[in-house]
Formats: sequence, structure tokens, C-alpha cells
Amino acid sequence: MSAESIFSKPVSKKQRAVLSRIAKRQAAGDDSDIDYSDIPPLTDEQLAQFRRTPKVLVAARIDREVYDWLLQYGKGYSTRINRILRTVMERAR
Repeated sequence: MSAESIFSKPVSKKQRAVLSRIAKRQAAGDDSDIDYSDIPPLTDEQLAQFRRTPKVLVAARIDREVYDWLLQYGKGYSTRINRILRTVMERAR
């Protein structure tokens, strides 16, 4: 059976009702039915690994057209600059 045949198959009334209940719980922020018992708790050492390295504040001059290009995608242009530079850095390694 292909993925196309699975996703193009119509949803039954019972399936639609189940999906509707799930959507309502998600919209209300109710996650009480989620079973977390098979997920082991993280240790303090594991949690410490997930801390981000501190960022450094840098003032840089960029061309106006580069700035305009970054802004056309909305807020967060400095984050976008960081992602672009990180990608270039990782490729150079």
C-alpha cells in the first residue's frame, strides 16, 4: 500500500469524531491523557547539556540591500544572520 493511497482515503465518521476530540483537547491545552511513563526522566547532567552557549553582542555594518533582503522575511534578522553564518562555518570545517 502506498502513502498516496493512505492519505487519499476518506476519513470515516468515527475517525473524524476522534480527531475532533483530540483537536479540542489540544486547543484547550489539555495534555492530561498523554502517557509519559515510557520516557525516563532526565538527569541534571543531561539537562545541563541542553544549555545554549552565551551569545556575544556584535555591531556589524552590512550593505543596505543585504539588510533589506533579511528584513523581507520578517522579524528576527539577527537570528537569520547567525544561522547563515553558522551554515557557512560548518561547511568550512
